Amino acid sequence: MYLWRVWNRAARLCATDSDNWQNFMYRFFQFKMTSLATLLVAFCFHISTAHADWHQRTDAIMGTRIFVELWHDDAVTAQRLMQQVMDEMHRIDELMSPYKETAQLFVINRDAAQKPVAITPELFDLIQVSNHYSDLSGGAFDITFASLGHQFDYRKQVRPDEAHRKSGQALINYKALQLDAKKHTVFFPHPGMRIDLGGIAKGYAVDKAIAILQQASVTNAIVTAGGDSRLLGDRRGRPWLMGIKHPRADSHAITLPLDNISISTSGDYERYFEEDGVRFHHIIDPKKGDSPRELVSTTILANNSTEADALSTTLFILGVEKGLALANRLPGVSAILIDHAGKVHYSDDLAPPAASAPVR
Repeated sequence: MYLWRVWNRAARLCATDSDNWQNFMYRFFQFKMTSLATLLVAFCFHISTAHADWHQRTDAIMGTRIFVELWHDDAVTAQRLMQQVMDEMHRIDELMSPYKETAQLFVINRDAAQKPVAITPELFDLIQVSNHYSDLSGGAFDITFASLGHQFDYRKQVRPDEAHRKSGQALINYKALQLDAKKHTVFFPHPGMRIDLGGIAKGYAVDKAIAILQQASVTNAIVTAGGDSRLLGDRRGRPWLMGIKHPRADSHAITLPLDNISISTSGDYERYFEEDGVRFHHIIDPKKGDSPRELVSTTILANNSTEADALSTTLFILGVEKGLALANRLPGVSAILIDHAGKVHYSDDLAPPAASAPVR
């Protein structure tokens, strides 16, 4: 309508003057071409950004909730990438599950006390990485905890009697694992030994999923596996708001604005049962053969999820003093610990003025 009114007015003014009319037509043609070009640019921009949006998906894999959210300008590509993330989670679960009979970890636990078991370099490397955190923590992190841990059934509220607890604990010793780096084999020197990568496998899977997105040039995303999350970039100019679950309530105790980082939380509320007022949970102290109870929640911030996952378990076992001492000496690592009284403890780089304020 606007262009039509301009045309009518100009036609009346120039009807008796051919020069003016020709000049008008030339200028009007220029205006029309410029407007058309502008409209074409705007249209192309609309086409290129019309589908730019957040895309998300949630599946149940590895015995937990897997969540991925990413920003992409093509919905079909976004769906394909999210499927690749889920496929990778399934692949790692099929390799590292202690429950699936076809998984290599299951085969290790079944056969490694009889003969060396050959495994993939990938699984072998992760076992070695696990042993690194065992060395780092003085044995607080130990994948052979499963020698005792497998005797617990938290759903049925079953735990081993004292005799079985002691015999299972005696088998916990990551240094006893016989690893052949050339043949990629694992051997247990004692019958009854087991390993479990539950304290590191989910973080490793998150890192592998993020690598898939990075290779596809995704710059803004989150991948979560249970209590382990890794953030790629920010939330399009805003930070990701990550909540630390209240250990004793269905709410968040602390909310952190974060970007480009990994966060892992371990708690005594994930798998547990109570007996005579005592909480038995899935985290086992290798030196005591029992659930540690000084802390109820540990959260680690680190550069990758493999490290964050392993350290959140480690610090839970170490407790406040030793745990914070370890976090404070590791570059790029931050820690938030909540003790059984609800008091929050921070690593030196995070400690606010009211660091001792309890969680309520």
